[in-house]
Amino acid sequence: MVNQFTINLGFYMLMPYLAAHLSGTLGLAGWLVGFVLGVRNFSQQGMFLVGGTLADRYGYKPLIVAGCVLRTVGFATLGLVDSLPALLAASAATGFAGALFNPAVRAYLAADAGERRVEAFALFNVYYQAGVLLGPLVGMVLTGVEFRITCLTSAGIFALLSVVQIRALPARHGADGKDSGRGSDKEGGGEGRRASVPAQWRSVLANRPFLLFSAAMIGSYVLTFQVYLALPLEVRRVGGDGEFGTAAVALLFAVSGLATILFQTRVTAWCGARMEPGRALTRGLAVMGCAFLPLLAATAIPLPDGGIGRWALAAAPPALAALLLALGTMIAYPFEMDTIVRLAGDRLVATHYGLYNTICGIGITLGNLLTGAALDAARKAGVPALPWVALFALGAACAAALAALHRTGRLAAPAATEARPGATPGAPPGAPPEGTSAAGPAAASATG
Repeated sequence: MVNQFTINLGFYMLMPYLAAHLSGTLGLAGWLVGFVLGVRNFSQQGMFLVGGTLADRYGYKPLIVAGCVLRTVGFATLGLVDSLPALLAASAATGFAGALFNPAVRAYLAADAGERRVEAFALFNVYYQAGVLLGPLVGMVLTGVEFRITCLTSAGIFALLSVVQIRALPARHGADGKDSGRGSDKEGGGEGRRASVPAQWRSVLANRPFLLFSAAMIGSYVLTFQVYLALPLEVRRVGGDGEFGTAAVALLFAVSGLATILFQTRVTAWCGARMEPGRALTRGLAVMGCAFLPLLAATAIPLPDGGIGRWALAAAPPALAALLLALGTMIAYPFEMDTIVRLAGDRLVATHYGLYNTICGIGITLGNLLTGAALDAARKAGVPALPWVALFALGAACAAALAALHRTGRLAAPAATEARPGATPGAPPGAPPEGTSAAGPAAASATG
């Protein structure tokens, strides 16, 4: 938990201000700024599968530490260099660092939490969002002095975290002696280290229920990403680019983050006590899709010429949308993380997380391209409702897909198989009742 909070604190105190540093202080052209940031994103999203594979082969703890050390070097370099090749190398290093520790952190948590995985991921999300909220505030203060100080401070945080992980992160799971720090699996521990990399990937790619689940969940990431894309653009379309627009955009992030911190564990406990994981996932996606209905309704209201009416129309519907997106995520996320482990059959968990993140990362990229195209088309055609209708439809379609997977038993744990050489992890399930999930008691809660 402390690991993820600190990772997000160090990351978000720097990244929101990097583009301004590249374009302003260093005077790079806009396309070069986009290229540097794109390299960072690709080196993370595109390498998640590699990071997860390495974690299953060499252990969760070594990959967590390696990622923190690499990000220390990358962030320090970003503050000390001004040549394009060095900036690209540093940006790639910071992205690859995320690909190393993200799957390992989640697999470690899943192994260590045992039957309380859903509850653990709920609390994990609280720490995650706390780092997202606090990071930009700290970065704003430091960047106000000098961006280099922000980079070096962030690098120092990751250096300290690396030392703490080396010294304090347990290498073993205390409850049953399971070697979670070395990436062992519930059955046939060490399978990831015995099998070749192609064999690992083939076994994961043969897990059809997992791939179907991954495809159905892409929409959730596209929808939640609109807090960074469509919602700020709508605020500025209606309210303008002045101080009010900046404050209204800040409100979006505050509403989303604070709601998660305050209510995540309660929402998870409530859902866990009343519904199966598949039903919770379906309802979470449905709420995410409905988040865009306030924006759709607002398009039917004529834009006031100015004053409080226009400000309210610019701020209230996007803020309500951000709140509903946060609620949908609170409902779905802990069960989502737990479902990945169940569909993996508790084997090669980090590799499954890595492939899942890669699939969703590709989906986010394509989804944002289509969302941007819908926003442009809406502006040109004078039909502001178009993007909100499309996003609502995406949420409804993904919720329907998850409902179908739940109804046909594809979200249930795989049928038990003996741990034997050549056994395919995550083989199609024998469709046991979903209520018998590895998430444990129904009262277990979630978020992340």
